[in-house]
Amino acid sequence: MASARELIHTRYLGERDYREMWSAMRAFTAERDASTADELWLLQHPPVYTLGQAGRREHLLDTGETPVVETDRGGQVTWHGPGQLVAYPLLDLRRWRLGVRDLVHALEASVIALLGDYGVTAVRRADAPGVYVDGAKIAALGVRVSRGCSYHGLALNACNDLAPFRRINPCGHAGMPVTRLHDLGVAPPLDQLEAELASALLQALDAAGRQARR
Repeated sequence: MASARELIHTRYLGERDYREMWSAMRAFTAERDASTADELWLLQHPPVYTLGQAGRREHLLDTGETPVVETDRGGQVTWHGPGQLVAYPLLDLRRWRLGVRDLVHALEASVIALLGDYGVTAVRRADAPGVYVDGAKIAALGVRVSRGCSYHGLALNACNDLAPFRRINPCGHAGMPVTRLHDLGVAPPLDQLEAELASALLQALDAAGRQARR
């Protein structure tokens, strides 16, 4: 089987409105068929809070003038904004022989590997999907699967403002600490980091696909 780098079309989209991208992901997923190539979208969003499908509004503490979007991904509430890198893998999971849990683990593995390359030890948690450094969340996950195809994905805190997270219970956990790469001494140019995240994610998908075919 060809590699993820050969099979998945990677698109770097810059800063894009959350609702616009959500609509585009749903349209892409609804219109695709068995011959449609998978894609990976890398981007940033203007400031926005998003509430997952099972999200509870009591976790929105004081969102001020920042818009809140009730979306169809899994998970609770999180924030997106400039300086945070977002990766949306739009995959035919049947093609990769992956389940939702496999995809979530691959997303987590990609961030763990990327941070490891910078000498930062990161881990996943069984009770709260995402990636953590010394107990603080550095990457949030939320996916949606429709007709066997995934959209939404992960958000990695790079050099974004962390203050907005104090206005919510991040991912539904009151008082959860949040961190970013900049505070861990990792501060490459964002376009470089974005490309490295894409590469790590493609490698993680390759590994997950090989595991699934065993």
